[in-house]
Amino acid sequence: MFSGRKLLIATKHDKEKVIAPVFETELGVTCVLPEGFDTDELGTFCGEIERKYDPITTARNKCLLAMESGNYDLAIASEGSFGPHPSLFFVPADQEFLIFIDKKNGLEISVSELSTDTNFDAREVNNQAELDAFAKSVNFPSHGIIIKDTRDNFTELRKGIINQNELLSTFEHLILKYGKAYVETDMRALYNPTRMHVIQKACLKLINKIKSACPACSSPGFGVTDARKGLPCDLCGFPTRSTLSYIYTCQKCHFEREEKYPNGKQTEDAAHCDLCNP
Repeated sequence: MFSGRKLLIATKHDKEKVIAPVFETELGVTCVLPEGFDTDELGTFCGEIERKYDPITTARNKCLLAMESGNYDLAIASEGSFGPHPSLFFVPADQEFLIFIDKKNGLEISVSELSTDTNFDAREVNNQAELDAFAKSVNFPSHGIIIKDTRDNFTELRKGIINQNELLSTFEHLILKYGKAYVETDMRALYNPTRMHVIQKACLKLINKIKSACPACSSPGFGVTDARKGLPCDLCGFPTRSTLSYIYTCQKCHFEREEKYPNGKQTEDAAHCDLCNP
């Protein structure tokens, strides 16, 4: 279905470095980049351009817009979201969304990869000691830094800083002019090797999903679309919040299959039961 076709990678931030090797090896496609396509038009991490849509919609729009720029019917794009982990409080997380669209066969296959492996951070700095401490904590200079005069409604902004002299001179300029500076990690993939690694993991997950065929119609992309809670407590049998089953759905023929006990256990410890341990 995919061998010998061109796969358009909708990116301007070097993501093809981790996407292309995986997809060319596993699907037999030839990866290409769109000419003059600016993904920043759909939003930027540092707030220059507001992102109007959720990450998966933004990734989808990247694919569709890039395909319009040339004669392509197969495309892939990613979008990241950074902030607190949904269940591990005060732990920063990177959630990468990856979408694969095949117009020829009417397919849209997507995955997400949630990882605590991220250097995502930001803070106001008022002296060089604070700047140096931040730079060290976010793995600078192997990872880029963004610096601006204030967090929101900023007047000056410098992105993609990977040089100590540039960081220091920009900081001194902002301190002299505004009396403060705001630094944050540059989360664009080409300036963030840690994020690039998470995108690579998402690629492998997407390949596995593409290769998963529907038992009913053999279409690619037969994957998990829902998770049902209710794994019974091993002490009282009361349904807990833990996952009881995964629901797999085919987007082409809508065939569904339920897989019970996906985590390899049929009961949950009473410590996680709202009845035994309220």
